[in-house]
Amino acid sequence: MKKILLLTFLAAITLNSFAQSTTKEKDQSNAEIFSAKSGTLMQKEFLALSNIKNCKIEVLHFTDLITSSKQSGLKFSMDVVSSYSTDTKTAMLDADEIDGLMKSIKLIQEKVLITTPATYTEVNYRSRSGFEAGCFTSKGSWSCFLKLEKYDSKSYVWINTEDLANLYSILEQAKTKM
Repeated sequence: MKKILLLTFLAAITLNSFAQSTTKEKDQSNAEIFSAKSGTLMQKEFLALSNIKNCKIEVLHFTDLITSSKQSGLKFSMDVVSSYSTDTKTAMLDADEIDGLMKSIKLIQEKVLITTPATYTEVNYRSRSGFEAGCFTSKGSWSCFLKLEKYDSKSYVWINTEDLANLYSILEQAKTKM
């Protein structure tokens, strides 16, 4: 009986730790999933677009040279320097997510930023991979941001309203290169 209880207890601990470890895994865009396929000869083409603050934005084209299938995405990346190392934070948006981000930026510019809520308010867009763009009220004014990685507080890019307009034009440019 003790062996059965011990085995049940160990199985429960193992399942619980497995469930916790999988919840923190990074969500992936369709482009990231496509580019990580095994058994392929993958070509990656990087087209630099622009920077917003210290965040580099580029279009990536993935081509499986064996099957000639293709996938594109928009990559955001920035280096975060700590006292001992430099870590690169990245996010990928699929081509079909760009329109949603562009509409969100327009709504933020035209409807959200012109208001001043009395209570703390957050507005954000989230992609499949966990990338976020949005704003929140702080001391009576809005603060805008990009967040590259879902579970990483060091992956924020703090932007202003001019940067938001610049991001919109970069997204328009990206759509022509997809």
